[in-house]
Amino acid sequence: MAKRSIQNGSPLQADSPATLIERAYEQLRSDIIEGVLLPGEKLRIEHLRERYEVSAGTLREAVTRLVSDALVTTEGQRGFRVAPIALQELQDLTRLRVQIETEALRQSIRAGGAQWRAAVRQAFADLSALEPIAPAQRHQWEAQNLRFHETLLSGHESPWTLRVLRLLSRHSERYRSYAIALPDSPRDVHAEHSAIVQYALDGQDARAALALEAHIRATPDLLIQALREGRVMLPENATG
Repeated sequence: MAKRSIQNGSPLQADSPATLIERAYEQLRSDIIEGVLLPGEKLRIEHLRERYEVSAGTLREAVTRLVSDALVTTEGQRGFRVAPIALQELQDLTRLRVQIETEALRQSIRAGGAQWRAAVRQAFADLSALEPIAPAQRHQWEAQNLRFHETLLSGHESPWTLRVLRLLSRHSERYRSYAIALPDSPRDVHAEHSAIVQYALDGQDARAALALEAHIRATPDLLIQALREGRVMLPENATG
């Protein structure tokens, strides 16, 4: 009899172990990003196994994938915890993204041909259909946003660059979820994306890189300002 996994409150029938692992991974990842599982919280396999209605082995496989995403940490023989959250980490992630992604974009613009430009236009159109970002569509927007950024960099093939940036982007999503939820944000994400695309398609690699850097830095800048003004609070890191 196939196990079931719960996603968004609804039981889903799984057809294979791989599907069960994928669904458990996605739900755990979503719960970490949304703060349902708190930073620093111990992940007790037996408790979570009942919560997500999967076997202990399936859950361990899913948690191991989250370790690779840097969203979960290991404690030797003592199990797993949700990775802690800190503004210093966000600033470090941001610096790395700026360094790697802007240079990758410049190389992509220089090497990209007609097929790349067509792919960028399509990815931008698909992303634009989800902007401005509605709370109910945030997960869909996140997936499309990742595809958009990866398409921008695909003109110059570098699999390791994309792997590293995907890891940074997935980890940064925890912080983006807080920034996106800020009320009365002056940020126009669609306009930022539009400027990057326009410069990229025009072959203006330096301007495109500067626009991309401003886009990447906007999230931590807004979040830090909101924290200073008391408009948002990051969750405390659990220790139990």
